[in-house]
Amino acid sequence: MKTAILLGALAVLTTSCTSAPKEVAVKNFYEIEAKTITGETVKMEQYKGKLLLVVNTASKCGFTGQYDGLQELYDTYRDKGFVILGFPSNDFLKQEPGSNEEIASFCKLNYGVTFPMFEKISVKGDDQHPLYQFLTSKVTNPDFGGKISWNFNKFLISKDGRIINRFGSRTKPDDKKMVEAIKGAISK
Repeated sequence: MKTAILLGALAVLTTSCTSAPKEVAVKNFYEIEAKTITGETVKMEQYKGKLLLVVNTASKCGFTGQYDGLQELYDTYRDKGFVILGFPSNDFLKQEPGSNEEIASFCKLNYGVTFPMFEKISVKGDDQHPLYQFLTSKVTNPDFGGKISWNFNKFLISKDGRIINRFGSRTKPDDKKMVEAIKGAISK
């Protein structure tokens, strides 16, 4: 009996370890579409030639104060071709419960956010947005793929649409490593 249970567990473990990575529908960052927080459909192609920082955000999170630092980064480097794209998500302890209109108002009034914000999406699970399928897949992002751990995960996208770095929730926008990565990528 114990042997059968162990063999069954081993079979499940072996299958999960050897199964192929999940297929991602979109293979090119610039093919992805998303809706802005006001409902306009945008292709990421619009940002070709720009250095991007893609961030999943939330208004009622311990990391929400990072909006200030993100806005400072945007103000500092936007004239050099740097853009932050904010994607609100309610996936972690329901920390983004508001409507798109409420989120936009909150960001503007409390943090003076002027960088592009998009409609609330799912960054994990069965209804994961194609952008986050692309960002987290080990197929399309072998170096920095993996599940989103919490709000305010940050992906640095090169001017030619490659994922060149990733920073976790605890990494503040003014973190030396993040700022150096941005400066280095802008100069390329």
